Amino acid sequence: MAKPGRLHRLAIRAEAWFDRVRPRKVPDRPVLDSYRGYAIAGHGVVLRGRVLASLRRTTPDPGQSRWQNMREMASLFFTNEVAEVEVVAPSHGVASLSDPEGYVVMEVPVDLSRPGWHEVPLQIAGDPESRRNFRAMVPSPDARIGIVSDIDDTMLQTGAYSLARNLWTTFTGSATTRRIFPDAIVLMDHLSNHGRNPVFYVSSSPWNLHSFLERVFDRAGLVAGPMFLRDLGISETKFITGTHGDHKGDAIDRVLGANPGLDFVLIGDTGQHDAEVYLEACHRHAGRIRAIVLREPGPGPDTASREAMAAIRRLGVTVEHGSDFNGIAERLTAAGIRV
Repeated sequence: MAKPGRLHRLAIRAEAWFDRVRPRKVPDRPVLDSYRGYAIAGHGVVLRGRVLASLRRTTPDPGQSRWQNMREMASLFFTNEVAEVEVVAPSHGVASLSDPEGYVVMEVPVDLSRPGWHEVPLQIAGDPESRRNFRAMVPSPDARIGIVSDIDDTMLQTGAYSLARNLWTTFTGSATTRRIFPDAIVLMDHLSNHGRNPVFYVSSSPWNLHSFLERVFDRAGLVAGPMFLRDLGISETKFITGTHGDHKGDAIDRVLGANPGLDFVLIGDTGQHDAEVYLEACHRHAGRIRAIVLREPGPGPDTASREAMAAIRRLGVTVEHGSDFNGIAERLTAAGIRV
């Protein structure tokens, strides 16, 4: 294992100092926050969530000010995580302990012959009132392809290609003001084919925003799917979970590994080097990436993105890109991508 770098060590010391100065109070009755889970072919579903002192949610009002939006969004990041809490699935006899950041991951056997969203009740051991349904998606046996999509500037208008613009949009918007690209809704409806083909979302946004993103997606009518967000915590073995590319590449590997019988379409944008990340995925999963679709936000693709797109085409993978997704569905059909 590589030794932590200097900045990493400083961050660990700073967090330890903060915990000593202002120790977290262990709540008498912690609560569960649930995230969308996914199925692993031949095994069961992976349920994901977090043990917290309390749940934090925004209460969007279309008429409220940007300052109020900022206060509510910032509150989502000030969570009090609870470690080493046993979480159980009473109906399945499975249990797991929350990690130092409060996260819980649990594999539960379910009937994978029944496609769609499964709900599995989980609770904190010894506290039936903490019970909460955790959802996980089981793909249809009739699925022809799978879809992995980025979120920021691909589905959701963010300005992630500019850090300042990204932060301003993230913290001053609300679930009623954040906008999903209309052309993204059309494309995802086509590719998912009324739920036949599974959709997975990947973002460098933290898990703290999971519930918020769910509401934004649902309000816009975007196809629902499991999300793979980032843990921004600090520990001896990780520092803000690596780079955007590392996180996205790892999520793609997990999705394809969980669905070995499917080929995939990868959707992203050129603002955060998705073309380069997807090129590497094409090499790792030779023959299983059928197409790459890229939105070109802001100034458009840089030299590295153009070179990566050219390299993907040389591998025989279809690449579609442009300032919007209009006409992409038709071009994918013409390229032989059946949904």
